[in-house]
Amino acid sequence: MKIAVVTDDQQTISAHFGRAQYYRVFTIENGEITAQESRPKPGHNQFVGEHNSHPEHNHEPHGTEPHSEARHGNMMEVIQDCQVLIARGMGMGANNSLKSRNIQPFITDIPDVKEAVIACVAGTLIDHPERLH
Repeated sequence: MKIAVVTDDQQTISAHFGRAQYYRVFTIENGEITAQESRPKPGHNQFVGEHNSHPEHNHEPHGTEPHSEARHGNMMEVIQDCQVLIARGMGMGANNSLKSRNIQPFITDIPDVKEAVIACVAGTLIDHPERLH
């Protein structure tokens, strides 16, 4: 199993999926972390000028506008081999896009990357869907 965590500094989980600069990807075998790596993550800053470019969709939850799916796909392409994504916040559209790619999103209140991964592996990581926006 592989678990991706969004981060800017490799140690702290980013508060927002779309703005994070990196994925920290952990390989789990037999309940243990056997490898980890950093992968660059495309983010919102690469789509400047596109956000809210369709005012007729401003009433929809964040990231669920029709043009957002392509952006989410670009952000998620580098973690297609992962089964779980951990963040501290994200839009409803990103959450739905992850699920449609068979990647289980977890929204956590744990700020430490490794601590959250250990909790996920142990089955004790609490998902906070109320943090979706």
